[in-house]
Order: sequence, then C-alpha cells, then structure tokens
Amino acid sequence: MGIRIERIILRQIRMPLVHFFETSFGRTTERQIVLVEVAAEGVSGWGEVTAGENPFYNEEWTDSAWLILRNYAAPRVLGRELENACAVAPLLSHIRGHRMACGGLEAAVWDLEARLLGLPLWRHIGGVRREIPCGVSIGIQESVPALLERIERELAAGYQRIKIKIKPGWDVDVVREVRRAFPQIRLMVDANSAYRLSDADRLRALDDFYLMMIEQPLSHDDIIDHAELQSKLLTPICLDECIRSARHAEQAIRLRAGKIINVKLGRVGGFAEARLVHNAAQAAGVPVWCGGMLESGIGRAHNVALSTLPNFILPGDVSASKRYWARDIIEPPIEVTPRGTIIVPDGPGFGYAIDMDYLRSITVREEVLA
Repeated sequence: MGIRIERIILRQIRMPLVHFFETSFGRTTERQIVLVEVAAEGVSGWGEVTAGENPFYNEEWTDSAWLILRNYAAPRVLGRELENACAVAPLLSHIRGHRMACGGLEAAVWDLEARLLGLPLWRHIGGVRREIPCGVSIGIQESVPALLERIERELAAGYQRIKIKIKPGWDVDVVREVRRAFPQIRLMVDANSAYRLSDADRLRALDDFYLMMIEQPLSHDDIIDHAELQSKLLTPICLDECIRSARHAEQAIRLRAGKIINVKLGRVGGFAEARLVHNAAQAAGVPVWCGGMLESGIGRAHNVALSTLPNFILPGDVSASKRYWARDIIEPPIEVTPRGTIIVPDGPGFGYAIDMDYLRSITVREEVLA
C-alpha cells in the first residue's frame, strides 16, 4: 500500500516523574518529550522522540530534536508518496546522527501504516509474542537502604529482573549489599559509560556477584575497548550506547565486544534499523532486550511492540506506566501482571488510545506542518 503523509504535528510535553531518576549522567525529575503525530486518510500515527533534556546520553536533546524534525526530517517525508513505512529511513539517511529525532518520525509512520491496515503494530513488524517479560531499571538512590527498599517493592510487583545504575563510588560495595539481601534475583548493573579500561580490576570485582550483565561500562562510542574488557571478565557485557546501527552490532559481535545487546528504538533510528540489529544479533546467537529512556505511554507502547520480536528473550526495561507517571498520556496505562509480564494489545497500531485532554493540558509547544 502507498501512504501520503498529509500533515505532521510536533508537540512538546512536560511530564513530572513520580520519583527522580539518577544515573551517572545526573538526576532527572521531569521529562520534556517531543511527540510526533503523522496524519493520512483521516488516521493518525504517533511516535515519540526519546532524547533527554540535555545532550548527555548522546548528542541529542529536546530542543535539537524539535529543530531536526521541523527543518530537516519532516520536509523529506511530508507530502511524499511512500511505498510503505520502510521507505522513511532511506529518506532520512543523509541526516547525520540525530537518530532519536528521525526515529520518532519513523515510528509514527509505522504506527500509521499499521492503523491503516487494521493491524496491531507488533504483528506488522513481525512480532511473535503475545506477552513480554519485564524488568525494571532503578536509578542511583540516596542510600543503600533506600535502594534495597526500592528493590523489595519492585520484586513484590512481580518484575522478573532488577537493573541498578552504578558509577565510580556507587558500585562494588553497593552490589555486594544488594546480593547479600537478594541472593537469588536476576540482577544486572548499568554504568552508562562511567568507567575506563583502566578500571578493569574494579569491574572484574563484580564477577563475584553472578550478575546477568554489566551494561555499557566504557565510553558511549567505543567497541574496541569493550572487546578487551570482555576478555578480562566472566560477567557478560551488554552494549547499549555504542550500538546505533546493525553495522555497529555486526562489528561488535565480530570483535566479541559483548555478549548481549540492548536495543533502543530511538537510539537506532526506528523500527527498520531496530529489526536489522535484532536480525544480526539473532543470526550470531546474541540475545537482545529492549532498553528504556523514561518514555511516555506512546514510546512505551512502541517498546512493547518491539519486544515481541523473537530474539528479545531477556526481560527489558518496559515497565508499568505508574512507575514513572502519576497519569500517563495513553488509555489504559500500561500495566504489568503479577507474574512480571505485559500482555500485548491487539488493537490497530500500538493498541492504546491517546488521552487527548490530558495531552493538551501538558503541551508546552505545538507546530503543525502541512
């Protein structure tokens, strides 16, 4: 089928978090999120730009995403006759970087196409799971007792895997206390690029705690040093920030730079590239899982769809709306079952309705491109 995008609406919304989220980059208390609505034939598809408020996770941030979308990405798609959603990524390919901005637009077109076809998005992208396993990501806390209390709460909610953020000064001793309190849980740590190869001995100390993985311990743009570090560790390294394309995934696999890959839809630029990363990892026997970026319900719904692909065999960071938001912008909010899973919706597109009244109330700027 062909699609002609008649209108693109950009919205920036402000959503306060119910609890601050701290990583090695700093502390986040609210999100400024850019949403992308694409319209054709009286139907709208929705996407979310997962960039943060500051250029700390990667080079993108809320304001840069707005400008890239308005001035560069949207004009290359608006009014064009697209053969299908797969046609979007090639049209945006000569925009260097800015994959999160482009990925928000690309994901919206995938959602639109699925709605026009009357298909659930997860089926449209080739998903196979009706239920996905869920883990949680817990930021750096004020104290170890506060961290242990948060873990206890998330385990009581049924989550199948716990991820805790680490950084120099909040790592080995903290993990030791967590393991002492919870010797049997599936546990991983995420460094968000806070370490150097010279810290290998300190990272090797984490081998004592039988972790599922250490996520992105070294530089955000490094593969080579990760390969050397992995050769020194028993614990699997999971690559995140440095995998921005299927080519990066293939290079990392060839160099044995890690044994697991975190796939984030925005980081790789949308569903087309995410599926290629998934396929490259699957062909090599490398498991993948879906990472989170403090998304609203729209981005979270896209993550649910992505997690249904067959090689997403590890619990991802796709948790319940209520962990982050007092009120989400989708209806119903995403919920997790007592067994730590999300039931994948069967409605057209990503399967949830938009709470337009609430969305309007938290919109801080809007621009219609036609």
